Order: sequence, then structure tokens, then C-alpha cells
Amino acid sequence: MYSALAYASVHIPAGRQTVAEVEDRFRAHNPGIPMTPGVLQHMYGLVERTVAPADEQPSDLAAHAARTLFRQHGTDPLDVDLLIFAGILADMEEPATAHLVADKLGLTCPVFDLKNACNGVLNALEVADALITTGRYRRILVTTAEVSTRESRWSVESADDVLHALPSLSTGDMGSAVLVEARERPGILGSRFFANSWGWRAATLPNPYANHRTLGQLTIDSAELVASFEGMPEKVRQAMRDLGVKTGDLDLVCVHQPSVAFTKVACAWIGADPADVRATFPTHGNVATNTLPLQLALALEAGDLQRGDLVGLFGFASGASAGVVICEW
Repeated sequence: MYSALAYASVHIPAGRQTVAEVEDRFRAHNPGIPMTPGVLQHMYGLVERTVAPADEQPSDLAAHAARTLFRQHGTDPLDVDLLIFAGILADMEEPATAHLVADKLGLTCPVFDLKNACNGVLNALEVADALITTGRYRRILVTTAEVSTRESRWSVESADDVLHALPSLSTGDMGSAVLVEARERPGILGSRFFANSWGWRAATLPNPYANHRTLGQLTIDSAELVASFEGMPEKVRQAMRDLGVKTGDLDLVCVHQPSVAFTKVACAWIGADPADVRATFPTHGNVATNTLPLQLALALEAGDLQRGDLVGLFGFASGASAGVVICEW
């Protein structure tokens, strides 16, 4: 028995926030700290970001995406054997957000959360593949959602901290769902994952309970984050060679996109042309774990992803970790 990606869908909130609106709000909170107009677009390539309604939680966005998947793919929710929630942000510390998603969908199958920063969905696909190929489950729904705009750092203590706060102003909200099913022929052809755990300090969102605070603050040192991927590009390229696949063989290349600049860097690491990667960051922001499902969903919607196409999913996330999943759609 083999596993294959059957479908992917997203829920994109209707709310939008332009870079001008983001910058104006930041200036209002920091009157003594200058911010050059257009800096977010200049540094990160952001035009606008998606913003979820204030009363919706990650489980709501994930459930919206799953309902869309059920409707578009014609899947009976009761046929789902396992639900995994792979988001960074959660409705609460306990219980697992997967329970809330399942309850909203009316599912009675087993559930659990899986977390690995922006690579959560990529790791969930590896786990789903293993569980299906060993015969434990036949149909696994991988869900995720982020309300990262709520972690935006609107206030800083000094001008020295601005660069560490700016990445949090480029995040976006979204929900996603990916269905993995048992098949008679290989769909997920292989996956490889790597970690440089010494680099965890580069991007952090502290647990408010552990730090006796009401809210953690997202802090990112972009230069340190890039440095934390030391040695990983070659490992990913070697993984491709081990799997017998060249980037040029791929019909669709999906790369995690925390900024336009980083997307180009990641493409250079894996030997892909940025022009061949569907851009999601400029008009959505860094939607974290949703980035790869979003590219799959957009390709499906545009008719650019057909059965039999060879797909490469590449992720580089804080921690630091890197991963690649190669599949035949």
C-alpha cells in the first residue's frame, strides 16, 4: 500500500491590510522611532497581507479549509480516519487544537497536533505517509491555520529593535487542508528532513505561560535565521539526488515563502528558477504553515496541477529545519 496527496484547499480570509496601513499603525505606536514609507515592500516584497476576523481562531480557519476540500474533492468527512493539526498557533495549550477542528467538522476519528514551526505541514505529510504505508490508516486529513497577524509587534523599546520586529509585520492569516489517501501505486515518492537545532534562537515566540506573561512577542533576527540553515542546502540537494529526482524534472515546485528575498535564496539553494515558483508572499504575507498548501491549491485552481505531475515541496523553517517531499500527484 502507498500514500498519495489527493487534494489541497485553503481558506483565505477576506480581510486585507496594505503595507501602508501596517506602517501607519507601527508609526502611531512608536512616534519617536522613524520608519521609511514603503520599507516593508522594499525589504520583504510585501504589498498586502490577509487578516482573519477577530472572533475566529485557528480551528475555525482550518475547519473552513477542510469543508472546502470536502466539497471540492467530494470527500465524505466520515471517511477520514485521522486528523492532524500542524499549525504553529493554537486555540489553547490544552487540549490539542485538532480536537476543536474535528468537533467543528463533526469527525469522530483519532486526532493529534504536530508542530515544527513553518515546516509543520511538511512533517505531517511524512507522518501521514508512514501511517498509511504501514496500513494503520487509509485516509488522513492534514490541517493547519495561522492567525499570525495577532503576533505583530506594534511597539518596540528602541530603534535598535525595529529590524527584529519588522518580520512580524509581514505575516498573514490563513487556514489549509491537505488530504492524503492510500493508493495502489506510489504517490509520495520520498521525503528527507534535516535540523540545525543550535539555531533555535534566531526566531522565537515565547510561551506566555512559561514566561509568566500575557502574550509572547515574535522576534526574528533575519541574518541569524539565514545563518542557521548552514549546510542544509547541500543536504537537500543530496536528498534530491538520493531520491533520483532533479529540480528540472519537477512539474511544480513549491517553496516556503517568508519573504520575496528569502524565496529567491531558497530557490538558489535547491537549483530552481524563482519564476517557476508560484509567488504567494506579496499578496498574502508569510502565512507560515499554509504556504505550501496554498501553492498547491492555487495550482489546482488554475489547472496547472494534473494527475501524474511530479511535485517538489521544499521547506526551510526556524529551529532550524529543512525538508523536502517529492510526490507524484
